[in-house]
Amino acid sequence: MTDARQKLIDYISADAVFHGDFILTSGKKATYYVDLRRVSLDHRVAPLIGQVMLDLIADVAGVRAVGGMTMGADPVASAIMHQGAARGLSYDAFVVRKEPKDHGRGKQVEGPDLAGQRVIVLEDTSTTGGSPLAAIEALLRVGAEIAAVAVVVDRDTGARERIEAAGYPYLAAIGLADLGLAP
Repeated sequence: MTDARQKLIDYISADAVFHGDFILTSGKKATYYVDLRRVSLDHRVAPLIGQVMLDLIADVAGVRAVGGMTMGADPVASAIMHQGAARGLSYDAFVVRKEPKDHGRGKQVEGPDLAGQRVIVLEDTSTTGGSPLAAIEALLRVGAEIAAVAVVVDRDTGARERIEAAGYPYLAAIGLADLGLAP
């Protein structure tokens, strides 16, 4: 395990894991909640997320940009873009809106032109895989090629299986066992 990954796990465990009764975006009930924005928007932790995610996606060839459904994926994409630049890599970032804008150019995918480009779809915390799959639908409409889905924390509640069944590689940086949450 890299030092950056262990530090990231420590920050997530200390600052982003909450215990109690929660309803997830998926509608499922949970006894803990991983609020990754508590750390992904923290100046100490964002660089670690970028470093860990860069290591995770290093073997995915030909990737031009990273991003996903706003808002969870936004700070992760930004961290990858900035840490990638620090390593001499040229990943751009993109944002997928839940719905196309009803004004201006009416875009749903913001950022560089992704037509014909290989991209990685990001998610901060993955439960069902619904957000990445919704982002993929929008990205396919603009002509992007989906290289993989990469998540910071996988809750091990079916996202991997659903993403892989749709035909996309699934990469996860941190699992529940890493956070001491495995059943």
